[in-house]
Amino acid sequence: MQKRRWKTVLVLRKALTCAIGTIALMALLSVHLQMVFPPSEVTKLPTMQQYEIGYQNLRTEGGILEELPTLVLPKAPHTNHKLDGGSRTSDVEKIWKPPPNRGYQPCVSPSENYTSPSESRGYLLVHANGGLNQMRAGICDMVAVARIINATLVIPELDKRSFWHDTSNFSDVFDEDYFINSLANDVKIIKKLPKELAKATRAVKHFRSWSGVEYYEGEIASIWEEYQVIRAAKSDSRLANNNLPPDIQKLRCRACYEALRFAPRIEAMGKLLVDRMRAYGPYIALHLRYEKDMLAFSGCTHGLSPEEAEELKAIRENTSWWKVKEIDPVEQRSKGYCPLTPREVGIFLSSLGFPSNTPIYIAAGEIYGGDAHMADFQSRYPLLMNKEKLASVEELEPFTNHASQMAALDYIVSVESDIFIPSYSGNMARAVEGHRRFLGHRKTISPDRKALVRLFDKIELGRIKEGKNLANRIIEMHKRRQGSPRKRKGPIPGTKGTDRFRSEEAFYVNPLPDCLCTGKNHHLTNSSIVMR
Repeated sequence: MQKRRWKTVLVLRKALTCAIGTIALMALLSVHLQMVFPPSEVTKLPTMQQYEIGYQNLRTEGGILEELPTLVLPKAPHTNHKLDGGSRTSDVEKIWKPPPNRGYQPCVSPSENYTSPSESRGYLLVHANGGLNQMRAGICDMVAVARIINATLVIPELDKRSFWHDTSNFSDVFDEDYFINSLANDVKIIKKLPKELAKATRAVKHFRSWSGVEYYEGEIASIWEEYQVIRAAKSDSRLANNNLPPDIQKLRCRACYEALRFAPRIEAMGKLLVDRMRAYGPYIALHLRYEKDMLAFSGCTHGLSPEEAEELKAIRENTSWWKVKEIDPVEQRSKGYCPLTPREVGIFLSSLGFPSNTPIYIAAGEIYGGDAHMADFQSRYPLLMNKEKLASVEELEPFTNHASQMAALDYIVSVESDIFIPSYSGNMARAVEGHRRFLGHRKTISPDRKALVRLFDKIELGRIKEGKNLANRIIEMHKRRQGSPRKRKGPIPGTKGTDRFRSEEAFYVNPLPDCLCTGKNHHLTNSSIVMR
């Protein structure tokens, strides 16, 4: 009996030993597998088809708009970057860090001598010309002009004859009532011309470009002696950038950054897109101006096929209001007048140190050439998003076929982005940069296209390769191009006449010093401009 019990104990001891050994072996094997295949390497980014559809209420100050389907986006996988035994985490964090604000904040309140609008002498009709951001700047300038000439401003008419043939009215794009009420202490604004003046003779006037107060108080205001209605045929660049009374400059900022907000439906959809981008963490808004109209207008054909170049040339020749028809594309590019190509943008971002899993919102319309020209960029940065990927067809349906409204959505996502990068310094790029400066100098990286194309050409010729040397050169040349506070640039020395005004930095690109002050000089009224 004792022998049998002893044998049982031995068998149990051997079984227990084997079990402990098996458990230890499995633990070691598990650790080994995690070292060879870390989670960050095997986690796959979800495709848009995998997103779960949910619903949320969109609310604005006016109440609930409606229930729209919202895409519940999972965050991009966390990646623990390691390089040469050290962590790249601090380098990545440095990339996203905004420039120092130096204490600047908006200061747009009028001075103590500023009064409510005086008695109106007549009515100002405005045709706002161009695309969305060109019209926005022009509308805000016309608010200031109406103040200067004591006019009642009639809600501006938006451009319906531009390249996009958008049929949107003011109230389709902007919050009309908010615009009128916000500026009530500055300018009287009405929605329509009074019926008794509907057929009255109007003085149609092309206001002189970049004009100051003297021009409007003199030549334009004198028109009231014969007419009750003045129609401004164009609104863009009609007011000088500099040397205007401080209260007029502040009024321009109040109009642009406070009163002229988008229609509630656009605001709600824009915020929804921002939330969906934020599901991936910090993101870049890239204004990739590689669109058919831009390439046709600028004559830039680098990287395009002969057939594509001919198509763009035909568009330029058949667009009557584009004055320049013959353009040397090589010269244009060498001077930095061309938007960066998608491939060049990819090289640029890689050189700055942005990892491949960086979320990027493409703020643009249809990219010319589609996938053929986006392939290289897409291979570098797979997480490329736009309106059409972030929102359903049903959500975008109210805005589709309305270029200004679609552009407004891109504008909102761009202003709210962690970093904004324009591939071209057009109207949208300038407007977004100025707005981000006004909101606290949010990080905006402006590519030095003239210097970059020289490097890109050397890459194509095999003279230099992508790597640390190229990255260091690109990082160095962009240290001072990230949106940090500085006073607006004046005209290029030696320029005269129209060229002098044209060479100035636009008011809406940089509202400092007119509309931004530090705590110590919050009531600063000096609008002098620093020369280059």
